[in-house]
Amino acid sequence: MGTKTGSTGRKRRSFIERARRAQIVEAAALVVAEAGYANTSLSRIAEKADISKSVISYHFSGKDELLRSMVTEFFERGWARMEERISAEPTAAGQVRAWIGAQLDYFDAHRTEFLAMSEIVANHRGDDGAPAYAGEMAEEVDGLAEILARGQRDGEFRAFDPRGVANIILRCADGVLGSWATGDGVDLPAQSAALLDFIDHAIRSGP
Repeated sequence: MGTKTGSTGRKRRSFIERARRAQIVEAAALVVAEAGYANTSLSRIAEKADISKSVISYHFSGKDELLRSMVTEFFERGWARMEERISAEPTAAGQVRAWIGAQLDYFDAHRTEFLAMSEIVANHRGDDGAPAYAGEMAEEVDGLAEILARGQRDGEFRAFDPRGVANIILRCADGVLGSWATGDGVDLPAQSAALLDFIDHAIRSGP
């Protein structure tokens, strides 16, 4: 009976710790989205979460780990949504549309987290001064390029450099998102539909 109680206590603490980490990550996203990367500090995050800095320090080694955790978790949740829609498409053309469409839909539904993630990805640097998320961005290009290359082999897409075009497609999506993030009244679903139509006409084989 004592062992059972101890086990239950550990599970309860584990749940509470996860909830606290989620609270801190949510507060960090709000601060970064509102104040910008340069103005984000543990003090501001603690104030937003209505906790002490020591609580943050208990769960995260510092600002770097906290912001990296926030971006990583956001990426993972977003990719899970995207992967489900991409996998459901039998053609390369459908998978390209699902990739871009699902990504924009996810960001549209999580605007605050997207704004924070964009700030961190654009400004965060590694110990060597290089962009901290260059590897993740390269993997994204490689993943989309694989789909484009398969579409070419299957005769769905015309001849082009798959990796170069994958990068162009993703940067076009970034442009749409940038307009939406900084401009009031931008209809992201409408812009997404226009982008998908543009991509389809740009890469497909035949008239």
